[in-house]
Amino acid sequence: MKNKKIITIAIDSPAAAGAGTQAKLIAKNYNLFHLDTGKIYRYIGYLRLKQREKFTYKFIQDKINVLKLKNLKDKKLLTDETATSASIIAKDLKIRKIVHKFQQKCAYHPPKIYRGSVLDGRDIITIQVKDAMFKFFITANVKIRAKRRYEEYKKLKKKISYSDVLKSLKNRDKSDRERKHGPLIKTKDSILINTSKLSKKACFLKIKKIIDKKLKIDGNI
Repeated sequence: MKNKKIITIAIDSPAAAGAGTQAKLIAKNYNLFHLDTGKIYRYIGYLRLKQREKFTYKFIQDKINVLKLKNLKDKKLLTDETATSASIIAKDLKIRKIVHKFQQKCAYHPPKIYRGSVLDGRDIITIQVKDAMFKFFITANVKIRAKRRYEEYKKLKKKISYSDVLKSLKNRDKSDRERKHGPLIKTKDSILINTSKLSKKACFLKIKKIIDKKLKIDGNI
């Protein structure tokens, strides 16, 4: 059963647009449970690479049943190999249904210490939290996104060229938009936030203004 008394925020975005950063800032400011849904597919993708002989739907279900947020923070999930594996398994409808149940639980029944939840991913608005109180579609120019991701890789001392990062993001965008199940789409009722020329702080303040206005009207602030 869905808990409609809590604050629910859904964010969809292409890769490296800054949605994850904004989701974390929103979660901290409003005391919300945050779930980066893409990390779940990376987690399963990693299991596919490391435990291929055990990789069945039951195995995946068992792992999701005991999944903890700390499991999603493992740096091993950030490799290109894991990302590629994640993009493959994310096209599997049976796996998506398993993940969907976990995401629904996080969205509508977060730990009681939180006022609600904020989920970011590719199909949060269209499938996972359709009736979210707030819906944001965060995007940015692909070249700017590639530059941001390239800078992230440099900090991690990962040897990769900007052109390779740009090519990878373009391929990822195409895959996200064209996949059969849960494609990345901007809905009419979602608010577009373009971060191309916005700093992290400026973007957050823009989103905060929208959230505060509605919460004040509804008497939740």
